[in-house]
Amino acid sequence: MSAGNAISGRMAANRLPQQPALSVPPPLRYHSGMNQISPPPFVIGVAGGSGSGKSTVSRQVLASFGDDMVSVVMQDDYYRDQSDLSPEVRRKQNYDHPDAFDWPLLVQHVQALRNGETIEMPVYDFTIDNRSNKTITVVPAPVIVIEGLFALYDADLRNMMSLKIFVDTAPDVRFIRRMQRDITDRGRSVESIVGQYLDTVRPMHKQFIEPTKRHADVILPHGANYPAVDVITTKVASVLGKSNRA
Repeated sequence: MSAGNAISGRMAANRLPQQPALSVPPPLRYHSGMNQISPPPFVIGVAGGSGSGKSTVSRQVLASFGDDMVSVVMQDDYYRDQSDLSPEVRRKQNYDHPDAFDWPLLVQHVQALRNGETIEMPVYDFTIDNRSNKTITVVPAPVIVIEGLFALYDADLRNMMSLKIFVDTAPDVRFIRRMQRDITDRGRSVESIVGQYLDTVRPMHKQFIEPTKRHADVILPHGANYPAVDVITTKVASVLGKSNRA
């Protein structure tokens, strides 16, 4: 992999337009923070089904604390490297199953950030169904957000979290958002999107993602609930303030 390019939170945040409820925002690719973390960072896990509004919650956290205070780790970028598979085989993989992810690398990277170390986060290219040769430099920060379908699935990952959030959104809304995203950002056909949804997305959500709700400290009903997120960020700010005064 190449040496990653650091992307500041402020630059990326300024590029994020205000989106209507069912529009598809660009993927989160902002990471910022400080090289030395004391006290230990406050780690927030944000899980939920595809199209539930996880990225909106992460953006709200970033906006609340500022880019110098938050690092974001996207689980979508931790799909396993499939360079040993042909493009045809890669297209047939089940990307909505927990086994599709490189869990050891994700856990290692989150632990490194908690220890005040900079990481090179992989970049997954959905147009080729494989990890790209690029990385993004993620530096540690007082608040670390881990966002992904299975953010609350792995016990080792959960044990590093200070707060676990599940974003709960109606299935029809999630499907519409997923379709918009896959057509716009990934160049997929409606037929392929519907087929994947019926074959893997829907059953995997019921089997693996929905059950992780029981691990959540907070469940956000109706998607990215702004008042609820505001309460959460206020509480996190209070905890960080107390830690800094200790």
